[in-house]
Amino acid sequence: MSTLPAIALAELDDLALARRCAAREPAAIRHVVTLNNQRLFRTAWSVLRDRAEAEEAVQSGYLKAFAGIGEFAGRSALSTWLTRIVINEALAKLRSNRRRKDQLAKRGVAVLDEYREALMRGSQPESPDSEIARQQLRLMIERAVAALPTPFRAVFVLREVEGLSVEETAEVLAIPPATVKTRLLRARRRLQDLLAPDVRSALTGVFPFAGADCEAMT
Repeated sequence: MSTLPAIALAELDDLALARRCAAREPAAIRHVVTLNNQRLFRTAWSVLRDRAEAEEAVQSGYLKAFAGIGEFAGRSALSTWLTRIVINEALAKLRSNRRRKDQLAKRGVAVLDEYREALMRGSQPESPDSEIARQQLRLMIERAVAALPTPFRAVFVLREVEGLSVEETAEVLAIPPATVKTRLLRARRRLQDLLAPDVRSALTGVFPFAGADCEAMT
């Protein structure tokens, strides 16, 4: 199978693109990864609320997806198929983390993870002065979204941040469309107590996992 330039790959339908990935065509795989990195990262974060673990879930999801992409039948969008896989990976990691923390708690060292995270935050270089306000705003919004219950948070990120439709979100999460609408409404109500209207309008820039971040993962 010949390698197509990026502009030609963009014109392929999902099934044709999946077949090229199944044939281990590097350009096709890179094209799929580049197109989906940001959505998959945001989706994994909506479950895990941790950037490093979300990235691990995305990487694990990609490995599983590309190993079985020959089975992709095109019954849903390729992006939807990938998102379902990453959500399953994130949920599995969440369950594993809970089991691990339970074991640590029994040994009396449940604070190790929190202590490590605090040290890592303290070791990070400060942002330039011109970026401080922007970074504080992003952190405030991210923390508010992270405080949502997991079912609400996943729906909110997929609908409001990623821009998926009600039907697409329902398919990804395997829940009825009516449940998507209800959870989104409740998520918005909770956030209204935490965020001013002008802050909520900046949500699309909260999780910028793009540019250098996406390139590094690719």
